[in-house]
Amino acid sequence: MNFKRILIAAVLAGLALPASAAETAAPEKAAVCAACHGPGGGKPILPEYPSLAGQYSNYLQHALHEYKDGKRKNPVMAAQAAGLSDADIKALALYFESQETTLFTPKIPSHKAR
Repeated sequence: MNFKRILIAAVLAGLALPASAAETAAPEKAAVCAACHGPGGGKPILPEYPSLAGQYSNYLQHALHEYKDGKRKNPVMAAQAAGLSDADIKALALYFESQETTLFTPKIPSHKAR
């Protein structure tokens, strides 16, 4: 009886692995971001480009929506954000938030993504 429980637990744990791996994988569209913001968004190629790695996902989502809507003015970012869906924006924001960073971004217990 215990063997069955262990087997079931092992199978269920194995099924959970692909989902968590998918959550931490870089979205396909993150490759475009790396051209200016560096791998994982943490090593911008110019000092005036912000580091995306470790930023709060809700901040990144807000910024990308504002570039897309034209509320933030930057021709390069407006062009990049124009083709992003809400799901793309959320995936990118969550990905960059999870990257290692040298930024000081304290964890806030009530912090939730959009």
